[in-house]
Amino acid sequence: MWQLSSAVRNYPWGSRTVIPELLGRPSPAAQPEAELWMGAHPDQPSVLPDGSPLDAAISADPERLLGPPVVERFGARLPFLMKVLAADAPLSLQAHPTMAQARAGFAAEEAAGIPKDDPTRTFKDPWHKPELLLALTTFEALCGFRPIEESLHCLAKLQLPDLKPTIAALARGGLQAAIPQLLALSGKRRTHLVEVVAERAAGFVAAHDPEFINTYRWAATLAEAYPGDPGVVISLMCNHLKLAPGEAVFLPAGNLHAYLSGAGVEVMASSDNVLRGGLTSKHVDLAALIEVLDFSDGKIPVLHPVLGPGGLRYPVPVDDFDLTRVQLDEQAGPLTTRGPQVVLCTEGRAVLAGADGEVVLERGSSAFVPAGAPVTARGPAVLYRATTNLR
Repeated sequence: MWQLSSAVRNYPWGSRTVIPELLGRPSPAAQPEAELWMGAHPDQPSVLPDGSPLDAAISADPERLLGPPVVERFGARLPFLMKVLAADAPLSLQAHPTMAQARAGFAAEEAAGIPKDDPTRTFKDPWHKPELLLALTTFEALCGFRPIEESLHCLAKLQLPDLKPTIAALARGGLQAAIPQLLALSGKRRTHLVEVVAERAAGFVAAHDPEFINTYRWAATLAEAYPGDPGVVISLMCNHLKLAPGEAVFLPAGNLHAYLSGAGVEVMASSDNVLRGGLTSKHVDLAALIEVLDFSDGKIPVLHPVLGPGGLRYPVPVDDFDLTRVQLDEQAGPLTTRGPQVVLCTEGRAVLAGADGEVVLERGSSAFVPAGAPVTARGPAVLYRATTNLR
């Protein structure tokens, strides 16, 4: 059982206050701080008290730290990554591949000799990347395609001749026809379309028309940040989610999504495979994106926790990870699980006690607990515990 030193990632969309406040820093950060990574991802693994990275420690003794079932299923690697995500501005519109797509894409780019740090590289590793986002504050996101009937109404309500080809494609061929048509527009046509859509959407917002008001508000906002980006129009066809603290959403492979604003705890399969579709200045691999996108439409369910061992659990349909919110009082209780654990304290002060001593977690600190290690925890505190979902 070790306390972790974990890295903060700086991206332009991050907050200057959320992560500093969580870590107990008295003043805002000099630059946006977007993500706090806790785990063994090779790009930025957490560091143990002796200075060694967690991924190296796991590689040296995988059976003891991960447990035989995890090593058999995932190899000598921690299969999940835990983050605190803090968004003051929207992230890119993106999707992630299935395991089969990731393996095939990775093998093809390896065979082609494309360096992993090449900005045009699409598949950085052979792993899928399903993820769970649990809101710590009010959290807004675009997530999956809304029912086609709603999308047709949302587009038609703007009464723009420039949208007629998109509406026709959506009505005749569904999302499989409409989305590629938008992404393939030439530069001038695309820029003009985004401009008129944003202007008309802003007009409905200014008129306080309640129907689709959040969708239109975000379309206008996104157009200011990403002028000429087709993701602005695509956002009109996406579900708009507004999560209250404690609510969560699960994002499977192929789900087109973009986090818009808010702070949350994110747990995902440990992968860096991101296929962007808009709202970004980074590389967009249109062919690969279309291949991995799930074009099914419908509402995306908001996840509410269920009572599980140790606390409130957020059930997901993958083996890679599992997330539980643990409310501790002053009485020590068991925190032992079969798999390896990454534990984050977000409120109060937690004391973890095991055979090798105690680890004290102040707000914003985290620890790694090997598979099956007998551990108790006491507070008062709130912990978020990530582990595997093998049963």
